[in-house]
Parts: sequence; structure tokens; C-alpha cells
Amino acid sequence: MSTGLSRREVLGLALASPLVAAASSLSRSIAQISDSFTARLELAPWRVIAVDPSTNVDEVVLQRDWRGALCSSRLMNRGSKPVAIKEVVLLDVPHRFSPDTKLYGEGFQMLTQTGGSLGQPIKFSQYTDEQHYKLPAPADARVFYGMMTLSTSTGTNHLVAFTSCRRFSGKFYLRDSSLQAVIDTEGLVIKPGETWQLEEFTYRKGSDRDILLALLGSRLEANHPTLQVKSPPTGWCSWYCFGPRVTAQQVLDNLDFIAKNAPQLRYIQIDDGYQSAMGDWLETGNAFGGNVQGVLKQIRARGFEPAIWVAPFVAEEKSNLFQQHQDWFVKDADGNPLRSDRVTFGGWRRGPWYVLDGTHPQAQQHLEKVFRTMRKEWGCTYFKLDANFWGAIHGGRFRDQSATRIEAYRRGMRAILKGADDGFVLGCNHPLWPSLGLIHGSRSSNDIKRTWDRIKTTARQNLSRNWQNGRLWWNDPDAICLSGDLPIEEFKFHATAIFASGGMVLSGDDLTRISPDRLEMLKKLLPPTGVAAEFADDSLAVGFVKHRRSLKVCLFNWDDAPATLKFRLPRRSVVTDYWTGESFGIRRGEFTVTNMPPHSARLLQCE
Repeated sequence: MSTGLSRREVLGLALASPLVAAASSLSRSIAQISDSFTARLELAPWRVIAVDPSTNVDEVVLQRDWRGALCSSRLMNRGSKPVAIKEVVLLDVPHRFSPDTKLYGEGFQMLTQTGGSLGQPIKFSQYTDEQHYKLPAPADARVFYGMMTLSTSTGTNHLVAFTSCRRFSGKFYLRDSSLQAVIDTEGLVIKPGETWQLEEFTYRKGSDRDILLALLGSRLEANHPTLQVKSPPTGWCSWYCFGPRVTAQQVLDNLDFIAKNAPQLRYIQIDDGYQSAMGDWLETGNAFGGNVQGVLKQIRARGFEPAIWVAPFVAEEKSNLFQQHQDWFVKDADGNPLRSDRVTFGGWRRGPWYVLDGTHPQAQQHLEKVFRTMRKEWGCTYFKLDANFWGAIHGGRFRDQSATRIEAYRRGMRAILKGADDGFVLGCNHPLWPSLGLIHGSRSSNDIKRTWDRIKTTARQNLSRNWQNGRLWWNDPDAICLSGDLPIEEFKFHATAIFASGGMVLSGDDLTRISPDRLEMLKKLLPPTGVAAEFADDSLAVGFVKHRRSLKVCLFNWDDAPATLKFRLPRRSVVTDYWTGESFGIRRGEFTVTNMPPHSARLLQCE
């Protein structure tokens, strides 16, 4: 079945502002609603699972309303007794996907992604929802959150996704022969006569995965309007060269260098190390030199934008915040502040952490005050929010007992946004779908390290989320690090992957020590195009960046052996190597690059 439109036209409609109507008009033809799997979804059984398995849930009823590719649903208690609900199985459908079906699934928090195939799934990171963050999961199912795709060997792509995340987390239980779409209701009590609006669900099917993801992006944007920023930020980050022991002098030395040699790096980010304790963000630590506000003032005086790192939802036990305001924190079953390590990962430094309760009015006022102070008095215009996952911590009790952890997180984030005013807000280590509409930028990978393994894994994580860039937020592929002992081919791979992400560009090097050739490579990434590469398949070997009238082709050899890669030029073009300036002359048709070294990439400019 055809839409009658070209791929570019469909993508254009999916990204246009009155995009919801356009996407809706295309949804039936793209999803092929008459397909048998769709029919099974629409007629699939549902069930309500109570916290107490012995509870009678016969009078707790789910109402589903399918409109094209979208399904809205409500849960109603028609009985006379309140019922504590663990989760709602929105639909439970058998599938016939073979083990070689390609798989991609998102996690609850930023660091979890899964690829590979149905028979051999591959975790993109060791920091998984189930093992690292200890999110409950069925022992016999693979769990994904927000969205997942299944791509068959015949070239058909299936997308299942939740297109909203206002109150509940939507997830998928995938088994060898069945698929469940599940709403996590967190044990909340539905009262007699009460109705809960659940999260919107969609299923689409088509031959072009990028179109399906574009339509998903448009619907997510309709439900959670994107915080608009014209272009992805650029800057410098202290963490990847100085870590938590950064000093005021190190920041100022790099500011001097940037002002003279790379003024395109607009934001100068103090990344951790300035605070006296985790949680006491307005109190300067001795290690930094005791003058963080003075450094921020000098950044602004030089014509740059002050940026700062904050982990707003967490506090260590010895912090003044925790010692003085324990009633502001998420509680355990006994009513005491919940130690995070009892239900999840306890924190990477100065743990175990405790978590501010986003439903507590005074905690909200505190968050707003911290960010208003940093914005108005300190002059910060960029905020890197880290450890945001803990703001949506599971296994605790909130002051508002009717609120979910999604609502607690989103209320806390709204307080932060109110205080930050017009500042740019970046989410890092955050719950992905719960952050929709609440951040300007989204970290799309694990932390970078100066090793081939980490360059490779973060590149795959970032490029797998290219569809989100410029639609839901600006992707942050983490810092570009060009100093160290790695081979030049691996540095080119890293730089090409950053370029192909189309997102933010922040240098992570001590620029006072960078070599002239690496500085030139960094400058070639500025300003970012804002356009993410489109890849033909999940090998991520050949990607195309179409920016204005220019075409750039990104070629990646991910393997440990030489490779030959080829692509077709859409028109007669002058082809040059973007990094070296080497000319390949005027070419047309198929273009082949032979004997690409292991761990290498090429960025070709085609004019």
C-alpha cells in the first residue's frame, strides 16, 4: 500500500507544525490497518492486575478507543470497593516474529538501550534498568519502555510505542511468542466510581523505519510540546579533563584559550566539583577555590555564557539540605527518608543518596529557588541536570499519596524550569519518556572515555537515537575528546560520530594542551548542523546528512578488520574528505571506499 507521497514529503509532513493532522491522514496507509497483526492488537485481551492477587478486579474495567493508529484508554472502577492496582495489561497479543527479527527498544532511563535481534538481543550499555537500576521486571520477558521496533527479514518494520507520559510509565513485555503493552500503575488505589486516563498507545507498520519514527516524534511532540531552542548549543565542559577536582584557575585558563582560539564554544560549563556536598548546590566547596560566582562572572565578562552542573533531586546524608529538611525527601515504608541503595543504585559518589520528593510543596520551592539563584544572581544560562533518574525513584512513598513517580518527577522538573527561566536545561541520566516536554537537550549516550570501546559504544547509542534530535529536544552525544594516545583513525571515528548525531558539541579536553591539528578538527564541528544523519539500516555503516544544499556522507568501519563501503551519489558531485581536504574529483553514481582501516570513519563532502 502506498501513501502517494515521496519519503521526503512524508517526513516533511511529519515534522511540520500542523503535523498532527497530516500525520493522522497518513497513519492508516502507513500502518496498513487491515493487517492481521493490527487486527489482533485491536481485539487483544486486556487485564487488570491487583497488588493483592486475591483481590477481585471484575468491576475494574478498561475502555479502549482506537482511532487509526492511536489507542486511548481509561480505567474505571464500577465497583463499591477501592482496589490497589499494580499494573494494567493494555493488550496481550501473540506474535509470529522469527528469532532473526531485528530489535530495538528503549529503556526507562537514558543509559538503557537494546538492539540485536529477537533471538539474540544486545544491551548497548552495562547500566541496564533491571540489573543496575533494579527496576522490577518479569523473569521470563524482556522489558522495554516508551517504544520498540521489530524489523523482519522481508523489510517490514513494526513500531509499538506510548505517545504520552503524563502520569504513568508505559512499557512492553516481549516474550518469544507474545507481546504485552503494560501501564505501570505503581500500586495506586482506584476508588469506587473513579476513572483514570491512561497513556496513549500507537502501532504502525511500514517499509521505511525513519518515516515511522518521524510520525512517532510528531505525536510525542503533540502530546508534550518541545521546548524550543533555535540551534544546538556549543561549549566546553570541565569534567572530562579535570573531573570533580576542577579548580577555578583551570576553568579560567581554558576560558582564556577559548576566547583567543575557539570563540565558537559559547557555553563554559563547570561540571561538578564546586559544591561543598551533593545537595548543597549554593554552597561553594573549598577544592574549587571558594569563588564559583567570581568565575561565572568572568565568563560572562569575556562574552561567553556561564554553564553549570547540578544533580537537583539527590542529596548525601551529611549535606545541610538533608540534615535540615528530611521531611522534604521521599520516604520508605516506615516513614523515614528512603536510602536509594535499598531500592536502586545508591549513587556514584558520596552515597547512598536520598531523593527530594517532587510532590512536596517546599521541595518544589527549594528547587525553584536554587535555579532562580543560579540564573538571576550567578548569571548561569545553561544547566546540566544529572542523576535525574532518582527524581522518579521507585519503591518509595510521596507526600502526595495519589501521585505516581512520573508525576513526582515532572512536578519537580516544572519547578526547576520555573527557576531556570530562559536558561537551557539539559537532561542527563534522566528517565527518558518522563522527561518529554521538560528539557531542551537530552544526553543520548553514556559518558565518553578516551578508549576505543567507549568511543564505539557511545557512537552506537547516540546514532540509534538520531530520530529524536531536533524533534523532541537537541541530542547531546556527550563531549568531543580529541586529546590522548588513541590512533588518529579512532579520533576521526569519534569526531564523525559527533557530526553525524547532528546535536550539541561540547569540548571535553584541556584546550590549553590540545595540538593544533586536533584544534582544527574541533573547529570543523562548529557550528553543529542540527541535522542528524539518516542511515539505511541498523548496521550504521553509511549515513547521509542533508544540510541546506550540502550533502555529507558518514562512513563507519566498526570492525577490527579493514572494510569496503559504498554508496550512491544522488547527482554528479565534487567529493572531498571533510577532515583532511583530500579531493576525490568529480564523481557520479556508485562511490566505493576500499580498505578502510579498522575503527575508522570517513566524512565525505559532496558538492
